[in-house]
Amino acid sequence: MKKLLLGILVFLFLASFVSAKVGGGNVTFEVKSAGNVAFSHDNHVGGAGLICTECHDSLYITKEKHKVVIMTQMQKGKSCGACHNGKKAFDVKENCSNCHKK
Repeated sequence: MKKLLLGILVFLFLASFVSAKVGGGNVTFEVKSAGNVAFSHDNHVGGAGLICTECHDSLYITKEKHKVVIMTQMQKGKSCGACHNGKKAFDVKENCSNCHKK
């Protein structure tokens, strides 16, 4: 019984490290007219403390290819604009270089 309990505790301990390094790396969205946008999973999951389900599969369906979303849609709360609204995170209407890199 003690070995089983110890095994469970070791598993939970190791699982916490694996789940802490959830990511997906950086995703680059090509935007010819305004400069590419580099999305960092590390900044959002690690830095901002979000959990995966806050975006997947509510804002973004993981199994589908990402659909193009234009700025006017984001300003109405779609895609990045769901959080980047000036309340939860900086507003997508603010400085374009927060996201777009030339």
